[in-house]
Amino acid sequence: MSPAFASLTVHPVPGPGAEDVLVAPDGRVFTGTEDGAIWALSADGARLNRLAHTGGRPLGLELYGDDLLVCDARRGLLLVHPNGEVEELASAVDGVPMRFCNNAAVAADATIWFSDSSRHYGIDQWKDDLVQDTRTGRLLRRDPDGSVRVVLDGLAFANGVALSAGEEYVAVAETGARTVVRHWLSGPKAGQRDLLCDNLPGYPDNISRGSDGLIWVTIASPTDPVVEGLQRAPMPLRKMATRIPEVLQPKPKRTIRVQAYDDTGRLVHDIDLDHPGYHMVTGVREHDGAVWLGSLHEPAVAVVS
Repeated sequence: MSPAFASLTVHPVPGPGAEDVLVAPDGRVFTGTEDGAIWALSADGARLNRLAHTGGRPLGLELYGDDLLVCDARRGLLLVHPNGEVEELASAVDGVPMRFCNNAAVAADATIWFSDSSRHYGIDQWKDDLVQDTRTGRLLRRDPDGSVRVVLDGLAFANGVALSAGEEYVAVAETGARTVVRHWLSGPKAGQRDLLCDNLPGYPDNISRGSDGLIWVTIASPTDPVVEGLQRAPMPLRKMATRIPEVLQPKPKRTIRVQAYDDTGRLVHDIDLDHPGYHMVTGVREHDGAVWLGSLHEPAVAVVS
């Protein structure tokens, strides 16, 4: 077994697609699976409990006071209470249902920043949006009074969301463009948009701020020349490519990769591993020196020390 294999510990869960991962202050690790279940892994990794069932497809997870905030791709923004009850916070914007609620970050004042990946395609057709490059993703804001508004529009598959340690900016990953966009909330750049990082070595999915203050970014798959070429092709050709049989469509390449950036956009960490039993990292949390991983594909979460 190589050192790369030895550094990764895999914790199975009873369902495929443990897409995101969240670490609570007490060390418990949360994830949601394709069947709609929300799971909690004990800090020692010995016990796994089902907390709730959303009735949809849970993706991004965040703490929200004593509750768990869930971005459900099919139902929208949800709260899971400690007793397992599920409450809907937002399912539409300006009266129009969201198609693909994906990931979120919670500010100190309880403002929720979250992404809606596409106006055209839901999670079952995520490849269609990525290849067609519809650029209809949005960064949304839900204020404590319950109002929801669009902050950034025209994003190339809006995905992971994170706030800087001082909440000077909110960052959102553009999977299709291989960038992480910043929207500045305070300081001389307040209201402006720029890039935390671009030309990433693959397609970013969820992002998060670690206990180290860095913005951690998943690289779900390395850059694919076929996808890059299709994104620049005429729209009829892009649509045709997503209608061919699934077996012939571009597929994520096997990889385990996450990166961490500081507030200047400097790359601080680049973890690039190989493991025969785990790949397609879509969720990441750095917590006290350990890096926890989730996967849209795998029935497991994993941890790198």
